[in-house]
Amino acid sequence: MNKLIEAKDLNVNYGEEKVLIDVSFTIYENDFIGLVGENGSGKTTLVKALLGIIPSTSGSINFIGNKNKMTIGYLPQILVTGNIKFPALVHEIVGLGLLGNKKYPKKITKTDMEKIEDTLTKVGAIDLKNKRIGDLSGGQQQKVLLARALVNNPNLLVLDEPTSALDPKAREEIFDIIDKVNKMGTAILLVSHDVQSLMKRAKKIMLIDRKILYYGLSQDFNQNSY
Repeated sequence: MNKLIEAKDLNVNYGEEKVLIDVSFTIYENDFIGLVGENGSGKTTLVKALLGIIPSTSGSINFIGNKNKMTIGYLPQILVTGNIKFPALVHEIVGLGLLGNKKYPKKITKTDMEKIEDTLTKVGAIDLKNKRIGDLSGGQQQKVLLARALVNNPNLLVLDEPTSALDPKAREEIFDIIDKVNKMGTAILLVSHDVQSLMKRAKKIMLIDRKILYYGLSQDFNQNSY
């Protein structure tokens, strides 16, 4: 299996505070990694460092192969909102995931719309294409945001607590979609407090508390250590 990303001796400080200490790991094609840890353990910091949102203090993050062809989809930790006045339509929200690769003027083309519709179908939300996102339930909104992260066919999909604001039924639906996406060939890095669901679905578990305490197969992970 080919490597996608390799992090070595990664350190991140916020001022004088050490948030990540000597973190090293490798992400492979088709990996499904559940990232767990207590609040304040550095999970979101690790995700943001991986994505280049925040700088590392030292260490390295290497994208294996051609970095320009390496794409990452990202679903940040967002509180689901019921703002019914928000006017954007679902297909417009998903289309935002395509605009990063476009030169000005940025327009949604016929080919783009086909990608948007294919991705909405993949997440089970094609019937929502022309609805306002503010009119949708929390679970429906999260499907749309997941489609936005997927529309560019990323090599790696990174999700930060994607089910935390959802009811149990919607939570299972989102996990099912993520599982299906992984089986179709996209690597997954998923931050969650729902260790039980991760143990059922993720191939690997990464437990951190500033340092990596465990990184290995899910079946070998001792839940009592979390």
